[in-house]
Amino acid sequence: MNRTGYKMLRKTVGLGLALSAGLVLGPGSNAAMAWSYKEAAKPYAGTTIRILDEITPLQETLATLVPGFTEETGIIVEFELLNHFDVVNKGQADMLSGRGYYDAIMLHGFQLGPMLAAGVLQPLDPMMSNPALMNPNFNAADLIEPSYSTTGGFGGKQYGLANWNYNQVYWARGDLLTHPDEMAAFKAKYNYDLKPAETFEELRDIAEFFTRPAGETLAGKTLESDFYGIVMEGVKGGSTFLSLWGNFIKSFGGDIVDAEGKPTFDRPENIAAIAAWAELWKFAPPGMAEYSLVDVPTVMGNGIAAQAIAWSDFVLGIDKPGTSPFAGQFVYGPMPYKAGMKDKRSVEAEPSVTVISVHSKNAEATFLFLQWLAERRQQEALLNAGGGGVPIRESSWALPVMQEGNLAGLFAAMKSSLEVGEGKPKMPEFYELYDVLTGISQEIGLGQLTPEAGAAKAQAAMLDICETCLLQ
Repeated sequence: MNRTGYKMLRKTVGLGLALSAGLVLGPGSNAAMAWSYKEAAKPYAGTTIRILDEITPLQETLATLVPGFTEETGIIVEFELLNHFDVVNKGQADMLSGRGYYDAIMLHGFQLGPMLAAGVLQPLDPMMSNPALMNPNFNAADLIEPSYSTTGGFGGKQYGLANWNYNQVYWARGDLLTHPDEMAAFKAKYNYDLKPAETFEELRDIAEFFTRPAGETLAGKTLESDFYGIVMEGVKGGSTFLSLWGNFIKSFGGDIVDAEGKPTFDRPENIAAIAAWAELWKFAPPGMAEYSLVDVPTVMGNGIAAQAIAWSDFVLGIDKPGTSPFAGQFVYGPMPYKAGMKDKRSVEAEPSVTVISVHSKNAEATFLFLQWLAERRQQEALLNAGGGGVPIRESSWALPVMQEGNLAGLFAAMKSSLEVGEGKPKMPEFYELYDVLTGISQEIGLGQLTPEAGAAKAQAAMLDICETCLLQ
């Protein structure tokens, strides 16, 4: 679906919610003014609901807001935060086993396909169309697209409300990019000005230029250890392949499946994208194959690389005084794209939604909580309390906390990422596909496979797993 399609979908969803909530008289009607969480929650007061979410500094801040819901509604919330792998494994096991301990669970976009195929997610549509439960002022049209529709929706139904809009950004050492000696040397070698990379070609040149052995000079100082031009995730068990797919392959006009879901990993544009990505490994630390999404910001914070592709929420913990000696010297920008193909720009994002388990006995009370969390007033409180963050609402970008301070550039980069960041296509065999494709990606990065051989191997592996890989 193109950008126009997403806008039309968002308007349609927003209109449908407004009409179902009794807003035909307009936002100032008595129906809109009379609705309150206190009244909506009266039938469920005293109910205990259990929510499983992922622990990061963002969610820890969110947890401080949760008691406000209980005060407002009388619904008791057990809000459990676990690490990424435990949320994935424990949450899915709870739903798939039928135990139903958790009423709602945070799912990353890639989890939706397997869970929908298993039939363990409860559609939210009956509750969203119930004027007793749906706040007429929720304003679904304010939720950031295309991440919301492409993640929580499928087959004309809504299965989750927006939770976190994880996304990747371009990150660089501003002090190096603006150093007069480095700028002059770069211009002499590449015949254009040194600045944050806008294209993959510039990303590659900057990576090559700043890769230097110990003993050479960097920004007027002699290096005591090797310095590298770029750092990315390379570990087999992380999001290495997702970055290759979302940032490079799709930006080159490719994809791993066609519109019908048939594997297309070995198409020419994919091979070109893989080659561009693999070349960057030549200018990265030799241990990058072991770097996870946590290691990338650590490397940047320690000052041994000139630029990075990183998950923006992890950057938040690095670019602050006392954490990195280079805090305040970093610059951020939109994810680079292939020269001449800006209209195909794609950014790896992993939007997440909170879903209600089909086994929940407290679906209505849980829905009220999820709706409350996603509303504008809670989202603004969350961002203000955390010094900024990753928004799920368009209106959040205008908040002073997102516009001011040394992280304003990071938030602007996030906004650029989320203008195009999509949820993963719904693939029932996603885990099997990801396991083999991330391993092949690492082999390509390490030079053990050429891009052509790697693409052929990945295509064959995909066909062994699924002839049609999309949920039908």
